[in-house]
Amino acid sequence: MKKLDDYMPFILKLENIVRIENNRILIGDRRAYPASKEFVECSSVEEAAAAIESMVTQGGGPLWVALHAVKFLAVQADARKTEKIPEIFISAKKRLQQTRPTNTTMARKLEELTNLIITEINNGNKISLEKIVGDYIDEQRSSYEKSAFAMAETGAALINNGDGILTMCFAETTFILTIALALEQGKNIKIFSPETRPYLQGARLTAPSLMEIGADVTLITDGMGAYVMSEGKIQKYMTAVDIITADGWAANKIGTFQNAISANYHGIPYFPLAIDPDLSRKGRSSIVIEERNPEEVKYIKGILITREDMKAYYPAFDIIPPHLIAGVITPKGLLSPYGIEKAYSEDK
Repeated sequence: MKKLDDYMPFILKLENIVRIENNRILIGDRRAYPASKEFVECSSVEEAAAAIESMVTQGGGPLWVALHAVKFLAVQADARKTEKIPEIFISAKKRLQQTRPTNTTMARKLEELTNLIITEINNGNKISLEKIVGDYIDEQRSSYEKSAFAMAETGAALINNGDGILTMCFAETTFILTIALALEQGKNIKIFSPETRPYLQGARLTAPSLMEIGADVTLITDGMGAYVMSEGKIQKYMTAVDIITADGWAANKIGTFQNAISANYHGIPYFPLAIDPDLSRKGRSSIVIEERNPEEVKYIKGILITREDMKAYYPAFDIIPPHLIAGVITPKGLLSPYGIEKAYSEDK
């Protein structure tokens, strides 16, 4: 039976997202891809946090980087046996949580892991902290793989032979796996990937990753979505979401909202993939939108594209209301955006 990594392109294999090697945290540098396959070396939690903030990794990558940063810290704590271990982990948690405020999955997992570590310390447990964190990462990876396959099976079932699919930014594992399963089912599909300014994740990550798994993908600019829809080339709109609330409000890379509006106008269903809905958040106002340095808008890969003294604005994400969402692809199947809280509360 195939495992998740068997379907994944180079940059989405876990060892290429992040790993600990030779007393360093190695993070796959998505800024360099696809021109080169590089890794950024970090020797502290602070360096790992700075790497997340500077977009060395993005999407789901920061979660795995943060967990491995905690594991790296656990190895050091085991060696030093310092008396202030709880404070060290609390400080690391807070620093890592600050790196990407819109996507709350990393923050929630770090809270869970830190509480586990502190409980073990207070109970005088003699198991190494490295093992505690390592076991937690293994459990999360196993759960993630199971959820990814469940979502991809749901997503692939929504795709018909001959469909054109628009995506946005780099929807990562669940979207790539959805397309891989649809192709495995013999479906002839075409994917359109907007470039995703200003970091060009669509051009540098999504399109090359889809090509790597054998998909028919076409690169377009961020402003072409509505036109491509009007030409009848799109039958489904599928993206990841950085957060979806209990009542179905979603946030994803800036530009997702305008395509959702256009999809609704053209009668095209929008199916976001949400692996971890945040049931603690409700309504548009509960979503924190990360505003990045506006200088980033003025450059493409370090090249100035306007006047140096030009004003700019860079909200990194936008918010999609539930009425524009046809159905949310989750590990529990396809849910109405209005039914997320009910579906997940049934587990409690």
